[in-house]
Amino acid sequence: MAIKTFREVIAEAMSEEMRRDESVFLIGEEVAEYNGAYKASKGMLDEFGPERVIDSPIAEAGFSGIAIGSTMTGCRPIVEYMTFNFSLVTIDQIINNAAKIYQMSGGQFNCPIVFRGPTASAGQLGATHSQAFENWYANVPGLKVVVPSNPYDAKGLLKSAIRDNDPVIFMESEQMYGDKMEMPDEEYTIPIGKAEIKREGSDVTVVSFGKIIKQAYTAAEELAKDGINIEIIDLRTVRPLDYDAILKSVKKTNRLVILEEAWPFGSVASEITYMVQQKAFDHLDAPIKRITTKDTSAPYAPNLYNEWMPQVKDLVEAVKSVMYK
Repeated sequence: MAIKTFREVIAEAMSEEMRRDESVFLIGEEVAEYNGAYKASKGMLDEFGPERVIDSPIAEAGFSGIAIGSTMTGCRPIVEYMTFNFSLVTIDQIINNAAKIYQMSGGQFNCPIVFRGPTASAGQLGATHSQAFENWYANVPGLKVVVPSNPYDAKGLLKSAIRDNDPVIFMESEQMYGDKMEMPDEEYTIPIGKAEIKREGSDVTVVSFGKIIKQAYTAAEELAKDGINIEIIDLRTVRPLDYDAILKSVKKTNRLVILEEAWPFGSVASEITYMVQQKAFDHLDAPIKRITTKDTSAPYAPNLYNEWMPQVKDLVEAVKSVMYK
């Protein structure tokens, strides 16, 4: 086993799948000559050549449309966005084409495509480069939405996403590309749609996903000093959502706090809250709490940014609140 970074395992997953299946190719801005904007495709051009690792113009709608069309000729493209903020200029291609091809063709065409790149904030990048889009794309039937929180999950989930016959939105984080983890030598995949309990607990269920879940691990250590034992569930996949894993945990702890790096209105936390009160209301010993960003665009100034972004102290306070402490 070797210690590898998030960016390294992303490149590994793509390369392994490209060796396994010649129909897989990568396209996006700076993915080839520059080895990726975040070096997540390092060495791939040398191995696979410019016909399978393709540098595109700064034209997301154009290269996304090309990739979607290629699925109807038997290809399995991976589309990299420098940031999912830039996916807004091609959101029509993703929602009205990729997500709907199978239904609109009466099942004649699948759309096995992966759209991947960083989502949400990465510090002082301003309002137009700090938006989280997980809940946006999860609102669309026909799309699967995957948001890994660590290198091990990222590699296994990306390999599954590339093999999937449906379009998959695969969301990373600029602040996770340097994260390191010991990785197995043997090949593995992780099924899409299965959450994982990252920490067993008995007092409060904390549900999260993506890079913000790290705050839950820190909060767990602080809360343990006060005798509070939280269970942490990493969704890993936002759509399809593993409702069963959440319900099973809530029925054990009787309390739920949801931590999400997104605006509160129409959030993933909103969907989870509705589902739990619908199917496990009698098991709740306290109202459900959710922790999100503030309901405003991301500020640039560090002091305002820290107030906007959920902090460990916010989670600690929410957990103690549902424990009535």
